[in-house]
Amino acid sequence: MEHDPELTRALEAALVMQPEQHPIRLHLAHLLLSNRQFAAALGHCQVVLNDEPGNDQALELADAARAGLGLPTETPSPPSAPSRPIPTTEPDVQAESSRPGAEHDSDTGISDDLLAELVRPDVTLDDIAGLDDVKAQIRAAFLDPLQHEELARAYGTHAGGSLLLFGPPGCGKTRLARALAGEMGIYFLSIELHDVLDMWLGSSERNLHAAFDTAREMAPSVLFIDEIDAIGHRRSNLRNAIAARGSATQLLTELDGVRNDNRSVYILAATNEPWDVDPALRRPGRFDRSILVLPPDESARAAILAINLRDRLVGDLDLSRIARATPLFSGADLRLTCRTAAQHAAQRAIRSGQTLPITTADLEDAASQIHPTATIEWLRRAHAYAQVSDNPTDFTGLTELVRKHRL
Repeated sequence: MEHDPELTRALEAALVMQPEQHPIRLHLAHLLLSNRQFAAALGHCQVVLNDEPGNDQALELADAARAGLGLPTETPSPPSAPSRPIPTTEPDVQAESSRPGAEHDSDTGISDDLLAELVRPDVTLDDIAGLDDVKAQIRAAFLDPLQHEELARAYGTHAGGSLLLFGPPGCGKTRLARALAGEMGIYFLSIELHDVLDMWLGSSERNLHAAFDTAREMAPSVLFIDEIDAIGHRRSNLRNAIAARGSATQLLTELDGVRNDNRSVYILAATNEPWDVDPALRRPGRFDRSILVLPPDESARAAILAINLRDRLVGDLDLSRIARATPLFSGADLRLTCRTAAQHAAQRAIRSGQTLPITTADLEDAASQIHPTATIEWLRRAHAYAQVSDNPTDFTGLTELVRKHRL
């Protein structure tokens, strides 16, 4: 079929006014396929399949779009336990025609860099200082159904699910996801923006599909998506960015588990910019649960300071005093405080010619040089967005926090 850009634009405009008109959407998907815009076509098919899972035309067009993207049209259900060990040697690689220079594992299609991130963490939730409420919510969402299987069956719950962690940078969102996998003794696969996004059309979608397929194959597993706002950005802001829209649509497809089974895959995502996440990702069955991860409270700050000083030469420290003096410091800010204090002590030792311990004064001087700018700016932005958000529960507690610190 000859591409008709005017007809395409007309159908897109009609969908803006009547998004529920599936015949229009499928007609548009057919036109996009003829123009080799496979990711966009697949996205429209997925919208229809979300409402009508048995729509034959949508299934046929979706298969054609997947074939165009190099994705399988039929994928077997993953085993309930790891079916192969983590590769210990370099896998065979082959060049991929649509993406020059790409290297992938011959079995899964996933890149070598991602395979290197497939690990069994030795950290657990108990190893994380503070964040007691956050850890309790994670346990309730993921661990309780496993530890109380009979109750889970009685109430119709099961292992698996998804959770969005959001909050200021440096507050431990990635470590929480890794600790969940460690707590459960299962595989942990982390993907970041640079692992997924690619300049070649269709490659980003393939990268996402490969990551999800590997998590399914190694299930039970934790799949962690960092910077999900960049991968799953609001598609309304990506009207002219076909590649970015394609990755966002592919992410929705993978979360829905179309022709795949995400059971026993624990999907966690993190973002510092929750207001930029596509609202479609927050719908039931996707990231319908979210947890705000804020900077540590005073007792947690003291614990974090102690952890970061335990392998250093220290004197008689008053960590409670430092914790009180560092409100809104993130874990990253506190680690920097300890490193800076150690440098101060080392400089004094060099000048005096003696081995001198880190003192409370060193920590106070270090803390005075560090400002939790990232946290303060994040809270201001979040507070401003909460004022205009149509879902204020997304930012529960932020207004009170902002007032407390007079930001």
